[in-house]
Amino acid sequence: MVPGGIFPAAGYAGRMSEGLFQTAGRLLRTLVVFAALAFAGAGGWHYWRLHRFDGEIAASGQRHSLPPNLIASLIWRESRFNPGCLGPKKEIGLMQVTEGAAHEWAAAQDRDDLPRADLWLPATNIEVGSWYLARAVSRWQHTRNDPLPFALAEYNAGRSNAMRWSAACGADSRRYLDCITFPSTRRYVADILKRYRGAITAPAVAK
Repeated sequence: MVPGGIFPAAGYAGRMSEGLFQTAGRLLRTLVVFAALAFAGAGGWHYWRLHRFDGEIAASGQRHSLPPNLIASLIWRESRFNPGCLGPKKEIGLMQVTEGAAHEWAAAQDRDDLPRADLWLPATNIEVGSWYLARAVSRWQHTRNDPLPFALAEYNAGRSNAMRWSAACGADSRRYLDCITFPSTRRYVADILKRYRGAITAPAVAK
């Protein structure tokens, strides 16, 4: 009878182990589901953050003959799509627009200056920044085979610096990055071109 007394205990232990394994399995499946939902939620939030201003970007791009993904690439580099971004020199918003640039935009539109508060509005900020970039592109597109490196340098460092660097290396846009003497501007131009084109040596699209 000794063996017979052992088997029931062993069977109970086996049932307990099986139950623990099932519970652990259910817990693991639950954790996997929650992880998948969290990952999907994070991905959705990231997508929303990068695309919530697509309408405003497309509208300004159409008005100023700029590819929307060029504007988006510049916004990504300037503010990472944070409309509340304030730059070290008081640049404002998504495209880091300065009050000086806003004044030039208002003068070109033959209208009163914008209140500073208006530059925090995404649609207004994108409109002013896109106009400023389009003006820079138009200044270079008739004399350079690829105006974008020159225009982006002007957007970041000002027209006088962009012209000085251009005078040092001529009209060849492939050499222009090497002629930019501000490391931050050189990285700025390279980053935007890489994000916009995938490679900084790709043919120009903006005309």
